[in-house]
Amino acid sequence: MNQKERMIAGLPYKYSPELSDDLSKGRDFCFRYNNISPIERENRKEMINQFFCKTGDEFSIQSPFYCDFGFNISIGENFFSNYNLVILDVAPVTIGNNVLFGPNVSLYTAGHPIHRISRNSGYEYGIPITIGDNVWLGGNVVVTPGVTIGENSVVAAGSVVVKDIPANVVAAGNPCKVIREIRDEEIDYYFKDRLFDIDDYK
Repeated sequence: MNQKERMIAGLPYKYSPELSDDLSKGRDFCFRYNNISPIERENRKEMINQFFCKTGDEFSIQSPFYCDFGFNISIGENFFSNYNLVILDVAPVTIGNNVLFGPNVSLYTAGHPIHRISRNSGYEYGIPITIGDNVWLGGNVVVTPGVTIGENSVVAAGSVVVKDIPANVVAAGNPCKVIREIRDEEIDYYFKDRLFDIDDYK
């Protein structure tokens, strides 16, 4: 088993020539994507379609965007990310439908051993991240290796998510914790106690 196969299998691995080649391709893609005009929407979509493992028909990823490999990233329908999304995709990152990311969101599947001796050996690892349908991650949210965020949940800006977040909750903090469940009656409010003044929101 070579180092790329070890990485894909979720085993400890070291960087090797084949991984370096793939990483160079990822960096080249990010450079080219980040230097295309925002008005060239179809070209940008086509680049992502060819680079990611899977995409929906409709999505938008604002520049700048950074990742390692691309082939480990899957996004669902109606995905939107604001500026400066970072995905370290040494393991699979699976994002559901109708997911929103604020600016400066970071998804880190990559990690290093805690102990200094094993860490200094050069071995790394990647553990998958999964984000369910209808999730909103606020600005500056960090998601660490192995985390699953359940469908319909909201993670507040600035949170560092180190453990799984269940479905249908608001979570916040460092480390991120569940604050409360999302209630059905909240459908009529667009921000805190402010009611919608229009009828086409549901």
